[in-house]
Amino acid sequence: MNTNEEIKEMVREKYTAIANQSKEQNETSCCGATGSCGTDVYNIMSEDYTKLEGYNADADLGLGCGLPTEFAKIKEGDTVIDLGSGAGNDVFIARKFTGEKGKVIGIDFTEAMIAKARANAEKLGLQNVEFRQGDIDDMPVTANYADVIVSNCVLNLVPNKHKVISEIYRVLKPGGHFSISDIVLEGELPEKWRNVAELYAGCVTGAIQKKEYLDTIKEAGFTNITLQKDKAIILPDDVLTNYLNAEEIIAYKNGAVKISSITVYAEKPTKDDRNCCEPGSGCC
Repeated sequence: MNTNEEIKEMVREKYTAIANQSKEQNETSCCGATGSCGTDVYNIMSEDYTKLEGYNADADLGLGCGLPTEFAKIKEGDTVIDLGSGAGNDVFIARKFTGEKGKVIGIDFTEAMIAKARANAEKLGLQNVEFRQGDIDDMPVTANYADVIVSNCVLNLVPNKHKVISEIYRVLKPGGHFSISDIVLEGELPEKWRNVAELYAGCVTGAIQKKEYLDTIKEAGFTNITLQKDKAIILPDDVLTNYLNAEEIIAYKNGAVKISSITVYAEKPTKDDRNCCEPGSGCC
């Protein structure tokens, strides 16, 4: 595909367009930004947040692929970080768990999303939430800071996933944990999809193999790795026809490819006995 920086810029442009539209516009547009093709590759993966305490409709852009905050075991007084926080949906729900004694920080590299999230926080009058602009593979956060990290369908958008996982390890306190929803693969996607920018920004072609994803978490030093949820994602015909011809659609449906939304939980050990250099440096 393109270079890592080119991929990041493409994702930034897509999500800037999404931030500047309403949820209703995103749900009726192809890939959240332009056109009109019925069902897009963003909201067919999203789940219903409306029943969770702290839900705010203005912050829900329908871009997730799970409910990580529901599974994250957040306690009152915790410091929580949401990676790829968008308009603030998971941040505001996490705030209900932490209460006024805790703190929730959302990190997003799209300026328009940060502006939308800050406006939503101001409307809600929340004093202990904060939104920081920055890359999640180089977080603007000190080491050993957070009790809990959550993320919803974002890591697959980042080219260097090993670096993100390493950053999560660095930023979590010893004994801290994460709960992350993401898209993973089993089997190989059609080759022509690899160069389709819309499918990358829609979380499909940026996904890696499920085993590689879980192995990366283990190699970073995390323990008690648990799949909290594993749900198959079925791409409907009105999405497939935008990228594949009739014969290719049949081949895809009869193939061994499985796209899944998983929610993964893991813990940072209270003590790292691996006898290696600092977490986040990439040498462990």
